[in-house]
Amino acid sequence: MNGLVINLTHSVDDVDRTSVAMVVAGASVASDQKTTVFLSSEGTRLAAKGVAEDLHEEGFAPMSELVSNYVAAGGTFLVCSPCAKKRDIGEDDLIEGASVVGGATLVALLADGAASLSF
Repeated sequence: MNGLVINLTHSVDDVDRTSVAMVVAGASVASDQKTTVFLSSEGTRLAAKGVAEDLHEEGFAPMSELVSNYVAAGGTFLVCSPCAKKRDIGEDDLIEGASVVGGATLVALLADGAASLSF
């Protein structure tokens, strides 16, 4: 199973786009696809504890629910290391299911045949 990688470059700066990405991620993992959300740029903030609790776009479930359901179903978050460092987000700041990684981890997933989407 090659799975799906969703590159999410937004969070608090575009809750609508972030909500769509998390709905797609949730649908993917619920369909038994190996699903990884790669958080880069402003997307890294979504992996910080407490951030999702403050986000809710009209017409979507609250972000905290989208994130917790995704993780509970087996989805993972990979957080861009330099992006997290720039935003002062460390391993101790991360939600369950998230880990800081270098770009080589993303490249390996894609090289192994994972499909990708970007939001």
